[in-house]
Amino acid sequence: MTNSENNKPIRLYSQEDIQQILHLAIARQVDNDDREFSYEQLLEIANELEIAPESLKIAETDWLSKQSETQQRLAFDEFRQKRFQKRLGNYAIFNGFLIFVDFIGGFTISWSLYPLSFFILIIGLEAWNIFNAKGEDYEIAFQKWNRRHMMKKSLNNLVNKFLKAAIG
Repeated sequence: MTNSENNKPIRLYSQEDIQQILHLAIARQVDNDDREFSYEQLLEIANELEIAPESLKIAETDWLSKQSETQQRLAFDEFRQKRFQKRLGNYAIFNGFLIFVDFIGGFTISWSLYPLSFFILIIGLEAWNIFNAKGEDYEIAFQKWNRRHMMKKSLNNLVNKFLKAAIG
């Protein structure tokens, strides 16, 4: 061996770099085979990487928690968009009625443009707040919706248990 072969640069990777490389490799493998991994395969991979089963279990629990929160956020975003669409429809019907009354009154459209402009401003502000889903305001709205959603769920469970007990 020559001295230049012995002096190959040593590659060093941070933990984050390793995670990203392995993530890309696993993603590429899944794309090639288009399959899913079983829990046993996950344990096997973790074992090969010398990851303790306890650490894997904690990581899986954290991942499931994040998945649940992601699903809740998607449901919240869908709720906000449907509410916006309903309001947009209400504004359109109301303004359409005002324009119709204005037009019937003198075959021109004049005064109805003022409320229409006001409602367009309101719709624009609502659209900005709904579709700009970042920041503290979004987080506060999500937490409020999530608490309300959880309370409804708890109340429904309580009522169902009561009804089962009363019927059964």
